[in-house]
Amino acid sequence: MKKILVTTDFSSQSKAAMRFAMQVASQSGAALTFLTVCHVPRPTVWTDATYTAHEKTELNKTRKTVGNFVESVYKSRQMFPTNYTCVAVNSPFTDSTIMGYAADHAFDYICISTHGAGMVEKLFGNTTSNLINQSPVPVIAVPATYRVSELTTVLYASDLSQLNEIKRVVDFARPLSTSVELLHFSEPNEPVVDSDIIATAVKKHTDYPVTVQVKPRHMAHALTANIEAFIQAKKPSVLVMFTTQKDGFFKRLFLSGNSVDYSFLTTTPLLVFRKA
Repeated sequence: MKKILVTTDFSSQSKAAMRFAMQVASQSGAALTFLTVCHVPRPTVWTDATYTAHEKTELNKTRKTVGNFVESVYKSRQMFPTNYTCVAVNSPFTDSTIMGYAADHAFDYICISTHGAGMVEKLFGNTTSNLINQSPVPVIAVPATYRVSELTTVLYASDLSQLNEIKRVVDFARPLSTSVELLHFSEPNEPVVDSDIIATAVKKHTDYPVTVQVKPRHMAHALTANIEAFIQAKKPSVLVMFTTQKDGFFKRLFLSGNSVDYSFLTTTPLLVFRKA
């Protein structure tokens, strides 16, 4: 059974990640943990015992607030909640606390909402982009405007450098019973590779059905624009990408152009794995 750590700060935007995770759980039986990171200040005059008792009281209150918030989202979706827990952690460092908690408790994925349309920092927010750039645990970034629907298709954008990555894509897709599509954009100086040859190579790594699409990349546009056009046509449920987490995933993905269309990242959840 997969374990998903879902972050929330009680904002309306954070409900997107919660709704997506609930949908995943309803299709796959995944166990959900809803986490909020809060800071309980300590007056300098307090003893350790006094502060510890106060911290416990405050965290219990916050945990109940998380529970009520989660129940309200389940109720709004008319879903019966199953197999979830709520956690509140005291720390002034949100990003590292989320990553540490996910790693320490062997979560399979971290699910977090993005902030909305705009430039990268505004779109993802510091916490989401930091998690994607640094977390050893795969991160699912869910757009704040995400509309819940049955998950039917997982689109894997691949550079073909490591075809064994498909195993991790399938590991996500199989419990959901979704289809998997591998998408590769060929470069002008790249040897022509037939999609059937790639499909045969993929079968060496998985017995799960994978459809392969090879498209020529339009070099006048950023990679995101090429992905955008394909997504607009196919409308996958989830986009999967892998990153080396060097120099920042978003800097490399979006390059330096300000005219890139980010619209697919405001509609399609993005699952990012760290490259081996």
